Amino acid sequence: MADSTFQKLSISTSPAGRAIAQPMDSALVELLYQHVTIERNASAQYFAISIWFAERDLNGFSKFFKQESFDELEHASNFANYLVARGQTVVLQDLIAPKQKWNSIEEVIADSFQMEADVTTSIHQLYAVAERSSDTRTTVFLDPVIESQTKSEDNFAHILSRVKFADNQPSAILILDGEFSPQN
Repeated sequence: MADSTFQKLSISTSPAGRAIAQPMDSALVELLYQHVTIERNASAQYFAISIWFAERDLNGFSKFFKQESFDELEHASNFANYLVARGQTVVLQDLIAPKQKWNSIEEVIADSFQMEADVTTSIHQLYAVAERSSDTRTTVFLDPVIESQTKSEDNFAHILSRVKFADNQPSAILILDGEFSPQN
C-alpha cells in the first residue's frame, strides 16, 4: 500500500522501499562504501596495535589504541547510518588483515599517522565528488567529519613527535605510556 502511495505522489524510493528526498550520484555512493571499509580497516588496525602494546606491557598506549579502534568503528557506523538515511543499501566490503609486526614504537605511530592521513584523503575525495554532484546534504554531513579528522591528524603528529624525541629511551617511553594511562 505504501509503495503505491509513493508512486502516486512521485516520491522516489530505494530498493528497500525507503523514501528518497534526493538521489545520490552512483560514484559518490561507491566512494562512501569504500570509506566505510577504510574506517572498518582502521578499527581492525588500531585493535591490532592495541594488542601489540599490551604484549609489551605498555598499557597506556594499549588503552589509547583500543579506544581509537572503537572510535573508527563508530565512524564506520555513522557513514553506514548516513547511507541508510539517504535511502541507500549499505554494502560491506572485505577487510584486509591488519599489520601486526613493527620494529619500533616510532614505526607503529608513523603507520598510525599515515593511516589517519589516508582517511583524510578519502574524506576529501568524498567531499569533492559530493560538490561536483551538487549533493549539499553530503557536504553538510562531511563538514564536522573533516574538522574531527584534522584534529586526529594533529594528535597523531604530536604523538609521533614525542615518540621521536623519546628516541627509544625506555624511561622516556614509560613516561609517554603513563600519559595515556588513566589518572587515579
